[in-house]
Amino acid sequence: MTQTPAEPRFIFEPIPLGRLEEIRAAGVDEAGNSLTAQTDACGGSPLRCCLRESVPGERLLLIAYTPPGARGAYAERGPVFIHAEPCDGYLTPDRYPPALSHRQQVVRAYDREGRIADGVLVDDGEHAMTVIRRLFARPDVALVHLRNVGYGCYNFAVRPI
Repeated sequence: MTQTPAEPRFIFEPIPLGRLEEIRAAGVDEAGNSLTAQTDACGGSPLRCCLRESVPGERLLLIAYTPPGARGAYAERGPVFIHAEPCDGYLTPDRYPPALSHRQQVVRAYDREGRIADGVLVDDGEHAMTVIRRLFARPDVALVHLRNVGYGCYNFAVRPI
């Protein structure tokens, strides 16, 4: 019997809970902006703490955050939504976030020096997974970010296990 290679496995990473605790405790984000909670009237904002979309009435913070992995001129700080109060985080880190899988996104790959190695527009999470597998098959790719199409905001990171 021929053994097939194991399917590659990945970790889907929200903003680490410890980092979020530090930001909330400081009362300011990475850019020094004061934290101001807002009630999301419409819902649908991607939450980087638990990797789902907000629902109407949730209290959110819009913070400046620098995603992991990129360095030098490629390190970007941008706006992201998180819950105003601590939540449980993302509880299934071995799965592409199902609550974000309907979103069109950009899959952006980074090399070991933190430079952008590639970027691919995808229609949804299923297409994203195909691209993620293909990118991590390359020896130069160390990390992948998923980003919103319209605004370019960071959603989450992906690393191979």
